[in-house]
Parts: sequence; C-alpha cells; structure tokens
Amino acid sequence: MKIIAHRGYAGKYPGLTRLAYQKALELPIHGVETDVRLTKDGHLVCFHDPIVNFDTDGSGRTSTFTLAELRELNMGDEDNPQTIMTLSELIDLVLEYPGKHLYIELKHPNRYGRMVEEAVYNVLRHKGLEEDERMHVISFSPTAMVRMAKLAPEVRRILLRRPILRYFCPFDPKFGQPFALGLSLVRAHIHPKLIGSRGLATYMWTVNEATEIAWAARHGAEMLTTDEPELAVWVLAGMNKSAAE
Repeated sequence: MKIIAHRGYAGKYPGLTRLAYQKALELPIHGVETDVRLTKDGHLVCFHDPIVNFDTDGSGRTSTFTLAELRELNMGDEDNPQTIMTLSELIDLVLEYPGKHLYIELKHPNRYGRMVEEAVYNVLRHKGLEEDERMHVISFSPTAMVRMAKLAPEVRRILLRRPILRYFCPFDPKFGQPFALGLSLVRAHIHPKLIGSRGLATYMWTVNEATEIAWAARHGAEMLTTDEPELAVWVLAGMNKSAAE
C-alpha cells in the first residue's frame, strides 16, 4: 500500500507548509498531497479553504488575495512562522527527493473555473512534467477530470467520490478516464466492496488511526492518505514483519 502524506505531515506540523512537506518527504513513503487554489493575480498556491480565516492569521476569501498579500499571512505559529507555498515551489521541493510522487487536488467550485486546470497544466508543462508518472491530479469535480484528460492525458487522474454521486450515478462513471477512484474511510467501512470496484485502484482518505490503517491495508486499498505518515510506516512495517514470520 502506498502511503501519501495528506497536506504533508499535517498531524504534527502546520499542514500545507514547507515544514510539513519536508518532514513528510524525509520519511520512507510514496508521496505527498496538496490542495491548490488560484490567487487574484493568477498564481497557484497550496491552500485548502476558500477563505484564509482558519489556517492563517488573516481573514477574507483566498481568491481575492494576490500572492504577495498571501505571503504576508502566517500559516504556522508565533514561534515557527510559515508562509504559503506555490505549487511550483512544492514541485521543486518534491523533486529534491528521488522517487517521491505528488498528488494535486483541484479545489472546486471556485470563481476561476477551468483556469485552475489550465494553470496546473501550464506549471507541469513549464517544468517538463506533463507526462511524468510522479505527478497526479485528483478532484471531486468530474468536470475538472475531463478537462485534465484533454489538457494532459498522460497525467494520472483520480476522481474522488462525492456521496451525492451515488444517488445519481450508482455505478461510479469514469469521468475523465481516471486510473483510480477516491473513497473516504467512512464510506469504505459502510461499503467495503467499493475498494477496487470498477477495476480501478482505490485512493482512500483520510486514515489516521493505527487500526484503520491496518484495516485499509487488509482490504486492498492501493493508496492511503494520512495526516500521520510516520504512524502509517510503522503499522505497515509491523504487518509485513508479522506476515514474514
């Protein structure tokens, strides 16, 4: 099972910051995950919420700030301040660690619509990574997946399941030809047969307890996102040791 650090090592450090990503990338894990949003002046930043109130010392809608204005906000604490990262900066950091993968979540809905996918593609193309197997895009938006399939068909796509989709699309249609489907831990417990369904790999989020990490591994989840990557490494190592004995 591939361990993916959700927003970096978010269980121990401020999520989506350089510190959280550095600490996660130092671990023997598969890769890291980030959320991206567009700033007022067209930069992709690693940020989850549509407002900055909860993760910084500022207030207001994320999309109304310029990058320079967002840089003035603190995503850490008084003793260890952290500034917002751009997607470009995070990619450069990930590439410093050979073999590590990056999972880029496209946040929708937002005021900039398809410009988000176009911006992600432009960053990847500028760095020569639009066909690199280490780069992945994920989203709850089927439309975003279709756009990325057209823009960068070689980039692996993961469609996250929204609960409401099960009422309108009970067979999980493969919007944007994803190579994997996302499944929350809660829903996985309710419908474990969804793991590996439709002949696609399962990307399970967000799994932070030792017993749940072991459960996901036993049930065949191929990718597991967690705020506690160090714990996940320890759990899987213990399971592998027990299996070998």
